[in-house]
Amino acid sequence: MSPSAPGDRRAAPRSPSPPGEATEGRSGGIPLGRLVVVGVGLIGGSCALALKAAGAVREVVGVGRTRGNLDEALSRGIVERAYTLDEPWTAELALADVVLVATPVAQVAPVLAAIAAHAGPSTVVTDAGSTKQDVVAAARAAFGARIGRFVPAHPIAGTEHSGAAAAFPTLFRERTTVVAPLPETAADAVAVVRAMWERCGARVIELDPVQHDRIFAAVSHLPHVLAFALVAELAARPDAADLFAHAASGFRDFTRIAGSSPEMWRDIALANRGAILEALGDYRAMLDRMAAAIASGDGVALRQLFTQASDARRRWQAGAAVAKPVDR
Repeated sequence: MSPSAPGDRRAAPRSPSPPGEATEGRSGGIPLGRLVVVGVGLIGGSCALALKAAGAVREVVGVGRTRGNLDEALSRGIVERAYTLDEPWTAELALADVVLVATPVAQVAPVLAAIAAHAGPSTVVTDAGSTKQDVVAAARAAFGARIGRFVPAHPIAGTEHSGAAAAFPTLFRERTTVVAPLPETAADAVAVVRAMWERCGARVIELDPVQHDRIFAAVSHLPHVLAFALVAELAARPDAADLFAHAASGFRDFTRIAGSSPEMWRDIALANRGAILEALGDYRAMLDRMAAAIASGDGVALRQLFTQASDARRRWQAGAAVAKPVDR
């Protein structure tokens, strides 16, 4: 089906500004002429809405697996045109300023391969994946000598909801986005991605991909694994109905993230398995210390552990409350 076929909900492609005109006088190549978002869900859709609200993009093209989600994105004005992956979406890439890959991480490799074969020489490609080493390996395989146009990134924001219906323009406001440029990454490509996320309201920091995966295994991936594990264990008990009937705010708060996409978190757990297993080992050791204290009736040890944890969380919460966007 061609983009201009009768009855097609995709408008015919519009050419972006001529080379030079679109970027002249702009910081970091913002505003963008054409942004292609592969994976128009919570992250990709919210990025598009934020950039539109900021006047930082002229048109957004959405790409995804299901027509239903893409129709939702069209109806909400998240995208101007939309293609499923089996439609000719790669024709939009040659004149794209930025391509944002916001799919589950297991789908990144084939998407990057398709992008590499059709992207224009000045197109910047970036991702929004929660893991970075696997994405970097996929990008190197796809882009080869052109790896300098790829900028690994990870916006640290989200909810337990998914899909285009969950997207909203303020998701990234005063939240952190990590960029993890490679030694070969072009400085102008990093500037474009940094400016894009800053226009979404995020503060941008840089981390090495290995450091990124180690940190987020501990503070993001591990909590999700634990929440899923607790709910799964309770749900498997014969008296599960009674347990859930009496669960209150503590259970709700601890397990909220177990409502997140199982597919996405399966992919993250497998992609970052080494760092997650290390984090699980450290957590298991702490559980063993607490179990030993409980078994021996050692209230002093328990109180010490609980106090250390409580104090650490209060300090973190106080710091998070006063954090301000980085002025770049």
